[in-house]
Amino acid sequence: MRDAAPQTIYLADYTPFGFTVEEVHLTFDLAPSATRVTSRIRFAPNPDATDSTFFLHGENLSLISARIDGESVTPTLTAEGLTCDVPNMPFLWEAEVQIDPAANTALEGLYQSNGMYCTQCEAEGFRKITFYPDRPDVMSTFTVRINGPHATLLSNGNPVAAGDGWAEWHDPWPKPAYLFALVAGELVAHRDTFTTSEGRHVDLALYVRPGDEGKCAFGMEALKASMTWDEEVYGRAYDLDVFNIVAVDDFNMGAMENKGLNIFNASAVLASPETSTDMNFERIEAIIAHEYFHNWTGNRITCRDWFQLCLKEGLTVFRDSQFTADMRSEPVKRISDVIDLRGRQFPEDQGPLAHPVRPESFQEINNFYTATVYEKGAEVIRMLKTLVGDDAYAKALDLYFDRHDGQACTIEDWLAVFTDATGRDLTQFKRWYSQAGTPRVAVSESYEDNTYTLTFAQSTPPSATTADPQPQVIPLAVGLLAPDGSEAMGTQILELTEASQTFSFPGQAAKPVPSILRGFSAPIVLDHGADHAFLLAHDTDPFTRWEAARNLARTSLMNTLTKGTVPDSAWLDGIAKVLSDDSLDPAYRALMLGLPGQSELAADLHRDGHIPDPDTIWTAVTNLKQALSDQMRDDLADLYTAQQVTAPYRPDAAQAGKRTLGNAMLSLITRQDGGDTAQTQYDAADNMTQQLAALANLIRAGRGDAALATFEAQWKDDRLVMDKWFGLQVMEAKPDDAADTAKALTGHADFNWKNPNRFRATLGALAGHHAGFHAKDGSGYTLLADWLIQLDPVNPQTTARMCAAFQTWRRYDAIRQSMIGKELDRIASTPNLSRDTTEMITRIREA
Repeated sequence: MRDAAPQTIYLADYTPFGFTVEEVHLTFDLAPSATRVTSRIRFAPNPDATDSTFFLHGENLSLISARIDGESVTPTLTAEGLTCDVPNMPFLWEAEVQIDPAANTALEGLYQSNGMYCTQCEAEGFRKITFYPDRPDVMSTFTVRINGPHATLLSNGNPVAAGDGWAEWHDPWPKPAYLFALVAGELVAHRDTFTTSEGRHVDLALYVRPGDEGKCAFGMEALKASMTWDEEVYGRAYDLDVFNIVAVDDFNMGAMENKGLNIFNASAVLASPETSTDMNFERIEAIIAHEYFHNWTGNRITCRDWFQLCLKEGLTVFRDSQFTADMRSEPVKRISDVIDLRGRQFPEDQGPLAHPVRPESFQEINNFYTATVYEKGAEVIRMLKTLVGDDAYAKALDLYFDRHDGQACTIEDWLAVFTDATGRDLTQFKRWYSQAGTPRVAVSESYEDNTYTLTFAQSTPPSATTADPQPQVIPLAVGLLAPDGSEAMGTQILELTEASQTFSFPGQAAKPVPSILRGFSAPIVLDHGADHAFLLAHDTDPFTRWEAARNLARTSLMNTLTKGTVPDSAWLDGIAKVLSDDSLDPAYRALMLGLPGQSELAADLHRDGHIPDPDTIWTAVTNLKQALSDQMRDDLADLYTAQQVTAPYRPDAAQAGKRTLGNAMLSLITRQDGGDTAQTQYDAADNMTQQLAALANLIRAGRGDAALATFEAQWKDDRLVMDKWFGLQVMEAKPDDAADTAKALTGHADFNWKNPNRFRATLGALAGHHAGFHAKDGSGYTLLADWLIQLDPVNPQTTARMCAAFQTWRRYDAIRQSMIGKELDRIASTPNLSRDTTEMITRIREA
């Protein structure tokens, strides 16, 4: 276990490593508890470095021997690595170490998952494999030999030789150690081929455990679609002879982009109609695309240091978002991304875990794989593309790839290509990378002498990392609607750069209705008392029309919570019309039904000076859904029937959209018939989307026991489906029952708390159940804290990320704050707490 009180690392202190690495040769002699790793690394002094100290990272390694140019040496060892005197000239470093993959429950470095050897080296896992300068700016080619009695022996790059019980791989493209990968086990492969636009023949394989062969086809098709899309849209072709994906049961992340050998959490790649929902299929398609796109934006061009993490992740998230929009529905994808951003990233920006897209400091880099780095990082790139235009964006990206291929880069390098390609000064825009917090933009308007005027005032609340935020460059996509609902002015991009700015639109025969922030053109909070009912009825922009519905629902809920009013007829009437409009995409209509998240409502109440009560919020949301069900009672059956799919199952956008809307109708019907229709759907379901939706409604109706039992009996041998079974029971529990339900499930024979998927499915579901987690008796807090304390010595990374459930604790009443504070103190006082969890708890507790 590493020191729980680590040193803070600062971006400003970056210095290059004192040596370059010319080539790396690794030999693995695999054994569960005693794997030997032999390294042969050619180093040379780095002429650009100011510090010539020879320090190699290494953790939990038993050093067997070390040599320089064939002569034995005795390095100085610490818990963090080793130092050694070396010649001031090129030299060969050789070392042999022993590691224990079977005991590596942290799932970093080389570990075993159900007997299979696999690796996870991002961010700093390679130092648990052998002594090495484990930093992203040290890049080298790798040649790897694996010795072991396994049918499958894989590493990065291309296979160069193999025999009985051994295989050799060579990766010709220089890479940092975090992209190293190794897999060994008894696996079966689903194979295919792809020919790139440059004429390269590529052998593709998706490796899985025996029994999972039937869940590979969709993942393979998603991979080939990703390869084609990246060629057509970004001009990037694949650059090796093979591309391998491996599905792993025990994995802290969704997937990892190791060069030529992507390792995936099994939940992010295995799919079949019987076991996966439409949402699972879309997620798998997006994650496969994301990891493949990293081949250029992350691998061929990587990060100079971990402060630049958003350079590869924000850009690649933006690229996978573009891909999904092209494969499916652009409006639906855009709205889904905004819902995710508001649900995960906005709370980060507004709480103790706030940090810039590029942090200035950290103690544990694993804690900065956050929604701010990923999702907000992607929004920053989307804004940049909006500001410069599509053609200039494409020109800048071509320059980026040409100029920096094979390099470890910074945000400054990224912005420089846009400046050089477009001539645009991006000095102020760069604040998006250095300031934490979500900007708020207030809008006022006037109309006189046929001239309509909009005034925007921006402000960003201070945070622990940004005490005095300065005005940002904010692209506002704005359109104007005439009183009859027609378009009075098409979308224009207004650039807000000052604290307050006014824009005038002459020649308006009548006062228009503004449609502001079309396409969610910037990650801001917009304060504008617009005519939301009018926009819901007439707006031509899919996002702002959806936003109008959302704002009507928010207004209704806020009035109920603060004034005790009944549900607002404006939202009910508007949504009823949208649901009955068959010209609209079913998936889009289903999104229109969505309400602001309960945690989001709590944040709104807190901002307005109220103390949010989770139980009252849950009741208000429940009552608004009931009011819509009552209003549409006579139409629900027809709307539900119209969305039923009779053709053979396909996970495409058209079928998935119909099922999504149909199941939204089922939820409203269940409030009328007590679950009769849900039971019928459950009994007839031939795919997981329909079965799981019906089960959820039966649980809500208090009729879930029998269906839960039959579901468990049917799927008890499928670990990924059983994750759904665990999670659904907690998510659909009534607030007073949620913690007890989760606690009971942790006692289930199939609750494997060391498996990140099962832990997140159960305890993560509790943390996401707003009223259940914040139960008045504190049972949710205590249960989560108990399990975080138990998990931390085994898997610090998953523990630390789950701590974020407590980040909004200061917005609630004094009693809840006191209970959470005690649990935070209890976690913090745990002996030998990991530095991952220590940093998170400290930041949350001291807010």
